[in-house]
Amino acid sequence: MSQDNLIKMKCKECAQINYNTTKNKKTIKEKIEVKKHCKFCRKHTDHAEMKGK
Repeated sequence: MSQDNLIKMKCKECAQINYNTTKNKKTIKEKIEVKKHCKFCRKHTDHAEMKGK
């Protein structure tokens, strides 16, 4: 797994970084947004890809 493909997912409600995942940046140009469980909000919320380096 390459370091270039790692991205951080951030909760849209509390702005905490909760998840790390991978993405092929050559084929997927747009930012990823998914519903995930936030342990700080204690509910399912939208998580968006954070801005890269």
